[in-house]
Amino acid sequence: MQHAIELDALRSEVGAAAGPMANAVSACVHCGFCLPACPTYIELGEEMDSPRGRIVLMKEVLEGGLDLEEALGHIDPCLGCMSCVTACPSGVEYGELLMPFRELAEGGRNRSWLDRFWRGLMLDTLASPSRLRRMLRLGRLAAPFRGLLSGLLPARFAAPLDLLPRSADRAEVASGTFPAVGERRARVALLAGCAQQVLAPRIHRATIEVLTRSGVEVVVPEEESCCGSLAFHAGDGRRARTAAGSLLRVLGSAGLLPDVDAVLTNAAGCGSGLKEYGLLFAGRPEEEAARTLAAKVRDVSTFLAALDGPAPPPLAQPLRVVYHDACHLAHAQRERTAPRRLLAQVRGVTLVEPRDWQICCGSAGIYNLEEPELAARLGRRKAEALLEGEPDVIATGNIGCLTQIESHLRRLDSAVPVRHTMEVLASAHGAGYPAPAR
Repeated sequence: MQHAIELDALRSEVGAAAGPMANAVSACVHCGFCLPACPTYIELGEEMDSPRGRIVLMKEVLEGGLDLEEALGHIDPCLGCMSCVTACPSGVEYGELLMPFRELAEGGRNRSWLDRFWRGLMLDTLASPSRLRRMLRLGRLAAPFRGLLSGLLPARFAAPLDLLPRSADRAEVASGTFPAVGERRARVALLAGCAQQVLAPRIHRATIEVLTRSGVEVVVPEEESCCGSLAFHAGDGRRARTAAGSLLRVLGSAGLLPDVDAVLTNAAGCGSGLKEYGLLFAGRPEEEAARTLAAKVRDVSTFLAALDGPAPPPLAQPLRVVYHDACHLAHAQRERTAPRRLLAQVRGVTLVEPRDWQICCGSAGIYNLEEPELAARLGRRKAEALLEGEPDVIATGNIGCLTQIESHLRRLDSAVPVRHTMEVLASAHGAGYPAPAR
C-alpha cells in the first residue's frame, strides 16, 4: 500500500519543504520494517504510535481529513530518533516529513500558557550558556530537596533535577586557534555550541586534545553559540532559524568556511541539525549559505577516522568499553563505523556491543523534559542494556545521551562512568588539554 499527497495544496502550507514531505509520504509502502525499530511502538504497542501510522496521520492532517489535535496525541510522543530511517528498505526520509510538520503544527495547535512558557523556558535556557549557568546554580541549590520536589511537582517540572550533572566543570573552552602537534595535516573549525559548553566542557577539551595530537589545527570561533538544532527538532522553526542565522553570520563574518577543511561538531544532535540546514532554510534567502555550511559539517569521529592518523598510545590498564549509539549520529547521520574504529584502535580497549543498539535512550533533544514518563521508561531500558555488557566505562557521542544515561545509571545505583568517545581517546594521550595560541 502506498499513499500520495497533492503537492500544490501542500506547497501553499509549507512552501519549499513540500517536495521532500510529499516524497516521504509516497515512498512509504507500509511494510512494517520500522515497527520493531521504533521505541514508542515497542513501549506503547499502538499502530498510530509507529512511523507508518504517523505518516498516515500527518498525511490526513495535511489534506484536511483529520483534526490536528486528534493526531498530536500520537505524533508528539515521536522521539524523532530516525531509527525507522535505518530500518526502512524503501528509503523513506521520515525526518523530511516530521520536521516541517512539527513546525506547521506549532502554529496551529492549542497549547496552554503554562505549556508555552515551560517549552520556551527550556529552549531559551539550553540555547544560552549564561542562562544555563544560572539555572544550574539554582538546580544545585535545590538538589538536596530533589526527592521532596519530585513528589510535589508534575513530572515534567521535576525532570530537570534528575538530569543535572552531579559535579561542576567550569573550565569552558576559550575561543581561539589551537595549533597542531607536529606537522599540520588539516585545519578545522570546532563548534563549541551551547549546552555542552556548560554541562561538560571537558568534552571540548578532550576533542581538541585528540585533534591537535592527530595533526589538526583547531579554530574555535568567537561569539558562536547555539546552532538551533534543539529548537528545530522540537518544531520551533522561528527559534531555530534565529539561532542558525546568527551562526551563519558569525562564520561568514569570520571568513572561516573557505579556510577550513571541515566544520566539526562533537554533539550528534547538533551535527544532525546542522546537516539539515537546507531543510530549515528551504526557499529562504539564507538557503545557499545554509547548504554551503551543511556540506562542510562532519562529526568529529567521522573526520578523525577518515584522517587515518596514528593510533593513540596504549592505555595503562585494560578498559572494557560499551559503546552507545547516539540516534542523531547512527540514524540521522548514518555513522556507526567511525567511533567504533577509533575506540578499537586504542590498545587496551575491549569494545562491547550492547543489545538493542538501535533503540533510543529517551533523551532526544528536549524530549525527556517534555515527555518525562516515556523518556524514563526508555532511559531505564537503555541503562539496563548497557550494564549487561559489564563495562568499565560507557562511551557515546552526544551530550544529551550522556546526561540521560548517567541519570538512569544513578537510579540503578550504578557507578559506571559515561564518557564521550573523545574523552576515552584523550585518556590514552594522558589528557594534557592544550590552551589556544592567540
